[in-house]
Amino acid sequence: MDWTKLIFDLIDLRSFSNLWYWIALAVTWSSASHWVLGIPYDMVLRARRAGGQAEADLEDIARINVSRILYIVREAGVILLAMLAFALTTLALLGFVYKVEFAQAVFLIAAPLTVVGLMSVATARRIAEEGDRGEALRRRLALHRVGVQVIGMISTFVTAFWGMLQNFNISILPG
Repeated sequence: MDWTKLIFDLIDLRSFSNLWYWIALAVTWSSASHWVLGIPYDMVLRARRAGGQAEADLEDIARINVSRILYIVREAGVILLAMLAFALTTLALLGFVYKVEFAQAVFLIAAPLTVVGLMSVATARRIAEEGDRGEALRRRLALHRVGVQVIGMISTFVTAFWGMLQNFNISILPG
């Protein structure tokens, strides 16, 4: 009996059949929907319930994070966009043209997160331009969170569908 063959048959190291990939996907989207513009969403809820100092803390951290996001976009936005486009294009080509499953898996996480990043920049700009505070700020952050959750649900569905298709295709291939 070949123990290494048995172990590698038992623990499949491909991306879409690996439990750790699905755990990483769930943690990624859970974190993305909890940290809205770098602000933990429980701060938004606490500000809504308690007001006062919790509201002031939310407005302060929102001002800091919005300024930070807009500064990064202003100073390095073009370079970051070029590097991101290169990375996503490379992943897409490796994954879907050259059939590298790991690149497909990473692309299916990175591409929707890119959309979330662009949404975050747009939300930060709106907050800065309109000077959102209080209820307007909480509402804008809540709407942004719902958008992130919708993107996460669609992304998870597409990833699960693609992963099942890949696993099915591999299982019916002669081996």
